Amino acid sequence: MKALIIDDEIDICYLLQGILINKNIYSDYVNSISEAKHILQQIDPSIIFLDNHLPDSRGVDFISYIKKNKPGTVVIMITAYDTPDDRRKAIAEGADFFIPKPFSRDTVFSTIDKLL
Repeated sequence: MKALIIDDEIDICYLLQGILINKNIYSDYVNSISEAKHILQQIDPSIIFLDNHLPDSRGVDFISYIKKNKPGTVVIMITAYDTPDDRRKAIAEGADFFIPKPFSRDTVFSTIDKLL
């Protein structure tokens, strides 16, 4: 299984990669929406972990692009800015789950178990 992490915080990318490898999920990461668009032309991840506040756009606005171009991909929003409006918009756009930062290994594991 393959995952893509889209987050501008390198430490979050490394943390998630380390957590995911324990579930035999191998991952790549990018740090912006423009990089995500480029890599999604090359790979088909089963799961995308998507931060909401990225340098070139908001993750919540990128969900529809993912769902249109990779319809079978599970989208898990991860953000430190967990507002009710962002959560509602993420779900309306097609996010499959919403994890607030900071998160734990157990939260990631239970989310993966629920979605897959």
